[in-house]
Amino acid sequence: MGRAGPGTGPPRGAGGRHGLWMARQQPYQAIVLDIMLPGLDGYRVCDRLRREDIRPPTLMLTAKNGEYDEAEALDTGADDYLAKPFSYVVLLARLRALIHRGGPVRQPAVQIGDLYLDPATLRCRRGGNEIELTAKEFAVLAYLGLRAGEVVSRADLLEQVWDAHHQAASNIIDVHIRALRRKIDIPFDRATIHTVHGVGYRLVDDDR
Repeated sequence: MGRAGPGTGPPRGAGGRHGLWMARQQPYQAIVLDIMLPGLDGYRVCDRLRREDIRPPTLMLTAKNGEYDEAEALDTGADDYLAKPFSYVVLLARLRALIHRGGPVRQPAVQIGDLYLDPATLRCRRGGNEIELTAKEFAVLAYLGLRAGEVVSRADLLEQVWDAHHQAASNIIDVHIRALRRKIDIPFDRATIHTVHGVGYRLVDDDR
């Protein structure tokens, strides 16, 4: 699906289709999406934007608070999520952190076995298979790759990928690690990301 042309008017109403149209018209520093949008829900809006390579940092709002709902938001391309009810102060803090940390720190390409990461292009592949990651998933994996073989603490990941002052949910790292495993390990019968209980995670070569 291409971007709407200059002569294409916006859809009526203020639902998901209208938000999708607006995101196609001009670049935004960040996007806030409610999952329960009328017409086209937030999951589908985010997925369509990512498929069209429209990738401003995206925060998903949800009235649900289960890990599967959080994972679904991240899998469709959202960079962060916030469960209702939330304070306006926290919402602004999350948006500032997303804008500030819109992408991973630039670093050379990383090769761990047949897993390849290129921070310059945000591309990830396992062997000849391209793997699509969200910006935050890539940032987590890139930092683990930068310190491949080392144990990386949860505190280090939180500081490097989010922000030292970011009020992230306590399980935000676990959610991203689970999402990464579903994309880079499970489909290929690998175990690249190891959990070091009570400490953090380690990325290892599991080239079978």
